[in-house]
Amino acid sequence: MWGGNDSLGKSGFSVSVSTLRRSILSRVSRSFYLSIRLLPKNLRDPVSLGYLLARASDTIADTAEVPIELRIEDLRLLARGIQGEPLRDAIVDLSASLAPLQKDVAERALIESIQPCLDWLDQSDVSDREEVRAVLKQINRGQILDLDRFQNPKQIVALETAAELNEYTYLVAGSAGEFWTRLCFRRLPKFTTQSETKMLDLGKRYGMSLQLINILRDAGADLRTGRCYFPNEQLAALAMEPTQILRESERFQPIYREWRENAERGINAGLQYANAIQNRRVRIATVLPALIGARTLALLRDAGATALHRHIKVPRKEVRTTMTSLISGFGARARSRALYRDLSR
Repeated sequence: MWGGNDSLGKSGFSVSVSTLRRSILSRVSRSFYLSIRLLPKNLRDPVSLGYLLARASDTIADTAEVPIELRIEDLRLLARGIQGEPLRDAIVDLSASLAPLQKDVAERALIESIQPCLDWLDQSDVSDREEVRAVLKQINRGQILDLDRFQNPKQIVALETAAELNEYTYLVAGSAGEFWTRLCFRRLPKFTTQSETKMLDLGKRYGMSLQLINILRDAGADLRTGRCYFPNEQLAALAMEPTQILRESERFQPIYREWRENAERGINAGLQYANAIQNRRVRIATVLPALIGARTLALLRDAGATALHRHIKVPRKEVRTTMTSLISGFGARARSRALYRDLSR
């Protein structure tokens, strides 16, 4: 839920927009790239650029070899660059220091491409540039807030309230749903028969649910590195501490189930959102994450308490089968609804 071929970058190498989109984007997010390829060109470029910058900042946030306080400084520097401050030399130095620390080749290439992405942003249509900067301002705020909250990987810290979890999922993903919506209303004639207000609300809830699914899927791994996104106010009702969750995962299930059901409602909002779209290609691109999300939630539901001790992910083959079914059905709403029912079982 996240143009052009001009050469970009003066940071020691040159890279084209098509390379950024087709090579780097396809490697850092294969499933999202499938959706991007379906979009009309006037949507493809700003969505790709917004995703690449969000993914680059996320990679910086996840570079565990760098102390958290330095990662926060790096994220703030990148955020300033995204918002238009002339920081070329500092950004080039940032890439040079962080790229060698990336074990994944695609992530390394992405970090090396930060300045070309900023050049692309500077050369973008004014309205697109403002939209990308607005959504990245929210996402970067959420990423920095996340690092600030979880500073010690050896001590499990929980969020205090459900409002804090909702705020986080909005900042890093609900805002992206709004970005997608504003872009489509501006760029696509007859995008939908629904009002922009209605679609913004559905898009926000859809984005938040996708991030919540990530949290649910990664909950066990997060707990082992000191992160508990489940609020203390709910844990207190079960007389539990964050440190007890992994040992007493059965007792924790009412809280986990509540947030899983919350995510299911958000995915349902995503299906409503996608089915309101008139353009078939955009409808397919928009509904695919909802279908993958529905399948992930079904796997988490089936796993029960063991979900905290397993790595649960929809197989790539199943993602491609779902995409093929959507395309062969020409994005028909009935096909999307049937797939949603099947994948949710």
